[in-house]
Amino acid sequence: MTTLNISLPDSMRTFIEEQTSNGTYSTASEYVRTLVREDQKRKVEERLEALLLEGLATGEARKLTADDWEDVRHQVHLRLRKRAKHGT
Repeated sequence: MTTLNISLPDSMRTFIEEQTSNGTYSTASEYVRTLVREDQKRKVEERLEALLLEGLATGEARKLTADDWEDVRHQVHLRLRKRAKHGT
């Protein structure tokens, strides 16, 4: 694990502190990691949606590349971790 220092306006820092003080997240780092994971997931979903729309528009099947499969695997791992964390 590595450390990353960021600068935030006071209002954002206060918001993050509220998230940790109300028990939603145990630390500011946990909160930021969650936000990054959610953004990663969103980008994978956007890419998949774009590929699906591209395929529908062209009417042609497109073979998935190694990168496409890696994205699918990554998405599945994220979902499995989320389910395990939340017990669902």
